[in-house]
Amino acid sequence: MSLDSKNPFAAVSTLEYEMPPFALIKDEHYLPAFYGGMEEQLTEVDAIIAQPEVTFENTFVALEKSGRTLLRVALVFFNKSSSDTSDVLDAIEEEIAPKLAAHSDAIKLNPQLWSRIEKIYNERATLDLGSEELRLVELYYKDFHFAGAHLNAEARVELKTLNEELSKLEAEFSRKVLADTNDSAIIVDSIEELAGLSDNEIAAAKLAAETRGHDDNWLIKAVNFSGNPMLATLTNRPLREKIMRASLMRANRGNENDTKSVLVAMTQLRARRATLFGVKSHAEYITGENTAKSPENIHAMLRKIAKSAVANAKAEGVVLQEAINAAGEAFSLQSWDWDLYSELVRAEKYQVDTAELKPYFELEKTLWDGVFFAATKLFGITFKERPDIVTYHPEARAFEVNNEDGSKLGLFIGDFYTRDSKRGGAWMNNLVDQNYLFGQLPVVVNNLNIVKPPAGEPTLLSFDFLTTLFHEFGHALHGLFSQVKYPRVSGTNVERDFVEFPSQVNEMWIFWPEVVNNFAAHYQTGEKLQQSVIDRVKNSSTFNEGHETASYLQAAILDLALHEIPDGYVIEDVVAFEAQAIADYGLDYAPVPTRYRSTYFSHIFAGGYSSGYYGYIWSEILDADTVEWFKENGGLTRANGDHFRRELLGRGGSIDSMQMYRNFRGRDAVIDPLLKRRGLS
Repeated sequence: MSLDSKNPFAAVSTLEYEMPPFALIKDEHYLPAFYGGMEEQLTEVDAIIAQPEVTFENTFVALEKSGRTLLRVALVFFNKSSSDTSDVLDAIEEEIAPKLAAHSDAIKLNPQLWSRIEKIYNERATLDLGSEELRLVELYYKDFHFAGAHLNAEARVELKTLNEELSKLEAEFSRKVLADTNDSAIIVDSIEELAGLSDNEIAAAKLAAETRGHDDNWLIKAVNFSGNPMLATLTNRPLREKIMRASLMRANRGNENDTKSVLVAMTQLRARRATLFGVKSHAEYITGENTAKSPENIHAMLRKIAKSAVANAKAEGVVLQEAINAAGEAFSLQSWDWDLYSELVRAEKYQVDTAELKPYFELEKTLWDGVFFAATKLFGITFKERPDIVTYHPEARAFEVNNEDGSKLGLFIGDFYTRDSKRGGAWMNNLVDQNYLFGQLPVVVNNLNIVKPPAGEPTLLSFDFLTTLFHEFGHALHGLFSQVKYPRVSGTNVERDFVEFPSQVNEMWIFWPEVVNNFAAHYQTGEKLQQSVIDRVKNSSTFNEGHETASYLQAAILDLALHEIPDGYVIEDVVAFEAQAIADYGLDYAPVPTRYRSTYFSHIFAGGYSSGYYGYIWSEILDADTVEWFKENGGLTRANGDHFRRELLGRGGSIDSMQMYRNFRGRDAVIDPLLKRRGLS
């Protein structure tokens, strides 16, 4: 179907930065743009195949130029459906997901197109191609091979069916998890039950309840991971237990939003697909494309850490039980007690009360005088808010980013607050990818899920949200600094187990003296956060790392276990399978639950991280080693920023990721800084 010229997606946006015309986009525009965009791209691919001569320009560059309408609508739609969905958008996604999978297969499984790509790939050493062009050839070859272009006709037919079904299940999983997360909110009847929470948190809980029609109650929303930040200060133990149990049972309650049958079907389909590719598991299929190269390499690294992590967690548990006993309580430590008593021990042992730090981390000051300030000092870039630019939601704010010489770098969209229509967690995505081929500057988005306070009240960040703010902006910088010709290698288009590395590095500036002294001030008095407090926070950095590492590792090995099953294997009991996978690694310790249980593990069943959740700690090896480099070379300096930007952040995926790291660091990364950071030396 041809696309009506009046559809906002029919042409390149004429707005600054090619910002999508959100003021004009309506729900009814998406489906016609999707279908029209797919038809347009297939016509473009047919034109490529029709060329009698096979060249880099008429094949690879032509592919890069194809599908622009489809890309425009996809970038907008999937940003909107993740950050501000609705029943209408859910229905559109349910319809379009399998169609997009089929469309991708129609291109990547086209034998004639594959033969052109294979020909150039085999002759690449004899062609006069630049380094980025060679990289593009190699990546397209890998992309098409990974998609199954090399398979025989019968296998390709089956593969298309598997991919379509998986795309449907991914959309269904995402929809069910969001619905059940909203349904897992806890209604509280009296303010007395909320003892320990701050006035702002109580007011936010009241507002959340009123928003849902519970005018006489308070509401504690569920978050995407196991547990809830409020467990760190909530003194009402029965309420803590209720919150934790509801969290751990999300999408696992036997109701219409139960995801067990969906995820079991997905593991089977993924295992079957791996067999078509001649490998023994989905994990092997996926990791072969990443820097890790194999599940065996990942397990070798994780097992170096797991034993120490669980030992540290159990040692921490002993200390917390002693604190419970000393308080005159007669119960055994449970998962819903951990956060509260770890904070009490932290306060006693290190004189650090993280709840008392919140007034020093007000969102606006942290954003401007912390996150943006650090980026300006390191890279010379500057920021200007642009309230005149219309975004996809009233809470999504636009900031213009300029280079040191005043030239435009790109546009940053910050969408910081949680809402029922936004999926959980925090993430970065693009509305426009930087590239020289079309002369486009990047438009990047950061989404967080900070609880919004009542009107007129300040947004005070927990330490976790403070870290997340810096972390996600690290992803944004990766997208903003991209300086490549081709969209395929733009920004964060790198291996999945490398993509978290730049974002983790950006967390280092939180307590860098010049940065923290600039933003950490009491929102009422203006008093600076004292250096003695900062020192105590740093001294306590390895405290509770046993819990954090063990909880993360449980999720990482659960991801691998779910995706190392062979073709034909059916997980009969999801709960038992989880328990066995964690026990087999020696990580089973009841007071420390896995960060994500299978039923709400959206990273791996709806977020593109299947067999890739290990990537956070894999890339943290690079991160910790990079932090050491910055410290060795003077820290927050323009020279260091220029080197990091030139050799790594600006390269996107135009160079092999590990070679890019070696170019930056001068050698391969070592694991020792990571072990020291996490107290696992």
